[in-house]
Amino acid sequence: MKDTMFENQERRERALLAALDTGEYDAEASLAELAELTRSAGAEPAFQLTQKRPAPDAATCLGSGMAQEAQELIRQEELDLAIFDRELTPTQIRNLEELFGVRVVDRTMLILDIFAQRAQSREGKLQVELAQLRYMLPRLAGRGTALSRLGGGIGTRGPGETKLETDRRHIRRRIGNLKEQLAESEAARSVTQRRRRKNGVVTVALVGYTNAGKSTLMNRLTQAGVLAEDKLFATLDPTARAMKLPCGKTVMLIDTVGLLRRLPHHLVEAFKSTLEQAATADILLNICDASSPEAREHLAVTQELLQSLGAGERPVIPVLNKWDAVEDQELSPRLPGAVRISALNGEGIEELLRAVEENLPEKTFEVELLLPFSKSGLAAKLREEGAVFSEEYVEEGLRIFARVDDRLYGQVREYDQSGKGEM
Repeated sequence: MKDTMFENQERRERALLAALDTGEYDAEASLAELAELTRSAGAEPAFQLTQKRPAPDAATCLGSGMAQEAQELIRQEELDLAIFDRELTPTQIRNLEELFGVRVVDRTMLILDIFAQRAQSREGKLQVELAQLRYMLPRLAGRGTALSRLGGGIGTRGPGETKLETDRRHIRRRIGNLKEQLAESEAARSVTQRRRRKNGVVTVALVGYTNAGKSTLMNRLTQAGVLAEDKLFATLDPTARAMKLPCGKTVMLIDTVGLLRRLPHHLVEAFKSTLEQAATADILLNICDASSPEAREHLAVTQELLQSLGAGERPVIPVLNKWDAVEDQELSPRLPGAVRISALNGEGIEELLRAVEENLPEKTFEVELLLPFSKSGLAAKLREEGAVFSEEYVEEGLRIFARVDDRLYGQVREYDQSGKGEM
């Protein structure tokens, strides 16, 4: 009996995936992505239906014939929910739930649900709740019993049932409160960013399509211990770690939330401050899964969002990750300035670091210094912030050969024995 109960609790929900092909985008690729999102949310994409129509049906999205076919499939196969590959209106959701007799979830609700599962930090949870409430507010009218359901499952996680049953005024008040808390977090982050700029800290942001391997690369470069799973949106909360380049320069590496085509507007708005943190970095690494047939489009999706956030003028290095998994490397994307790597096995990492060095706002150069014995603190700074090639104690002090940038050179200029020489 205990085994049976455990089996019931662990059973994954089985979903029907439904898509409408109106010619606006590649419906087949989008439906494949929806299947991945469904798995990431913890459900099994059991069946798929696609219908070509010039526009969605106002009442049920699908045409009446296809809607009846979906109803029969759900009944025969005892499916638990239906997931639509577009945003549905409250009327469509209500009508479809009455017709199907199961929960109906749209693409936006599914992505919000995944974010609700993944958010770990306080700010991440606030951002997800804000996005969910903004999405739900115009959908309160007419949902009736749908809002009073108890239990778990996709589309039910997040703010909690009690919040959903309250009136619009309460939800608007909660939205206002969330905005205030996020504004405080943003102000604190702005202080950190200003301090980094004042101290000359260069920031390098990992951006790109979800599941491209950003967290694996972060772990490879910094041993950050970031969750790295083969799931969409495995990492939601941004992580920042120091990384020392071969030239001796230490930069701040920032991992960010993965992007997606047709990312819900509510999510972009809620996470705008986090995304802008990446967009204001000195160097951007646009990571994509080179083994994906959609690699070029994934790079373009990221580039478009960066442009919209005002990061178009910053150095962007395309990084073709999972290069070891590319079957025919001759057919893979050929992009100017692209670096091909495998974050998993370390292939191409040296080339990537060189590309970062070449795009540093301050170039480095080699110098010969003679530091008095009383300036041991500067020697320690050179070891920490520069690249020291050799040290020799002589009668006058400590002779050091090192690679430095302009900022560090300014602190040791008076002890330069060679004259500033660009490499």
